[in-house]
Amino acid sequence: MAALGNLTGRRWFSALALGVTLLKCLLIPTYHSTDFEVHRNWLAITHSLPISQWYYEETSEWTLDYPPFFAWFEYVLSHVAKYFDQEMLNTHNLNYSSSRTLLFQRFSVIFTDALFVYAVHECCKWIDGKKASKELTEKPKFILSVLLLWNFGLLIVDHIHFQYNGFLFGLMLLSIARLFQKRHLEGAFLFAVLLHFKHIYLYVAPAYGVYLLRSYCFTANKPDGSIRRNSFSFVRFISLGLIVCLVSALSLGPFLALNQLPQVFSRLFPFKRGLCHAYWAPNFWALYNALDKVLSIIGLQLKLLDPKKIPKASMTSGLVQQFQHAVLPSVTPLATLICTLIAILPSIFCLWFKPQGPRGFLRCLILCALSSFMFGWHVHEKAILLAVLPMSLLSVGKAGDASIFLILTTTGHYSLFPLLFTAPELPIKILLMLLFTIYSISSLKTLFRKEKPLFNWMETSYLLGLGPLEVCCEFIFPFTSWKLKYPFIPLLLTSVYCAVGITYAWFKLYISVLTDPLVLKTKKQ
Repeated sequence: MAALGNLTGRRWFSALALGVTLLKCLLIPTYHSTDFEVHRNWLAITHSLPISQWYYEETSEWTLDYPPFFAWFEYVLSHVAKYFDQEMLNTHNLNYSSSRTLLFQRFSVIFTDALFVYAVHECCKWIDGKKASKELTEKPKFILSVLLLWNFGLLIVDHIHFQYNGFLFGLMLLSIARLFQKRHLEGAFLFAVLLHFKHIYLYVAPAYGVYLLRSYCFTANKPDGSIRRNSFSFVRFISLGLIVCLVSALSLGPFLALNQLPQVFSRLFPFKRGLCHAYWAPNFWALYNALDKVLSIIGLQLKLLDPKKIPKASMTSGLVQQFQHAVLPSVTPLATLICTLIAILPSIFCLWFKPQGPRGFLRCLILCALSSFMFGWHVHEKAILLAVLPMSLLSVGKAGDASIFLILTTTGHYSLFPLLFTAPELPIKILLMLLFTIYSISSLKTLFRKEKPLFNWMETSYLLGLGPLEVCCEFIFPFTSWKLKYPFIPLLLTSVYCAVGITYAWFKLYISVLTDPLVLKTKKQ
């Protein structure tokens, strides 16, 4: 970092981007998950089969379950992939992984990350220089660039575990940047495109919808901050509607013409999967499941429960089918939807009635992402990045937001450790997370050194507790007799411990949003 201090202008940003790209190249030989085969199979499906069979093909268990734009993305990649290894494009070559296939898929992720790099650069333009130091490494723009470009979670999920989240988050960050620049139609277009690449971004759609309606369709505010009803612009509203409709038509139109929309949606929303993934995402339902297990054990010990009536399906068995809780009421998809809507409503209310400008929108977006993560159905642990990356933008603005960011990021990143369960990756994930966490804490402490400490004693103790937890799960438990009888314990402990920290960060951010004073500023556009 000291060498970077001598760079000026755009050179330091280019150096950061180049440095992380070289690191990604070094990670090419590392372990990759079944997602590697998932995307190879999608390359084969889109290349070898007509569009009418894309969402019906099931030779492999890894069927196509992303929206059409991502399918077309795979189709484009497949026409480059054929020059590397034609065999990877055969739908019957299950679990095919030649050295050329590995190189192509790894480099395709690295190459498409260029959009993420550009989006980070655009977001940095929005950061003001009020806290700017003479030292480059202490400037908010520099810190934000490192927090985003070198994000630990994104590195291990995309470049070890294997996925294409980089360019997708690039689309999201770029749409946020355009909204900050008051280029609302561009921002709306980019987000609409993003939704048709990966539907998990529906989590934050309420924030986009309300903000665009509030700040773009209504063109003026009263002195008390409320909207002027007569300032509503039908032209702007119709413009937004046309963008959404045109993007949706381009994406879904071919499948509508083929009368395949029900099949597409059945792939996108597979509610037959269970409440939780094989490894519990660290959210409210992890705590709920853990409580159910504790109560069932107590009930059996006290002979209050009949062992024959305890459901055989185990939440920690690695299965993801629907199951019944032993003591607490079982949860349905409808129940999770209702809980999620209730959780996001206060943030939507604040965005409408307590406008805070772009920063208020960003906070609402993060709360929508976190609330959906906390209460959604069959949430994957990787979805925490949907809150972590946007929170990075807030972290360099206020000390309170920096504190929430550090708790959320450190806990959320540690919750991703079970994704990399092979021995060679153990030192890599520990070292990378330590480096990112130490930098995040030290840089933000330096940025806000004139303000109160970022953590209280309770928060500090909790974060330090991640160390002993890792030692127990990785270095002690494997040598105990419990490993064979209770192999799920490390996952359960990690999930529940991280769920406490993420819940705390969610609650703390909500308190901050609800108690922030109203920004009174008459809007005239």
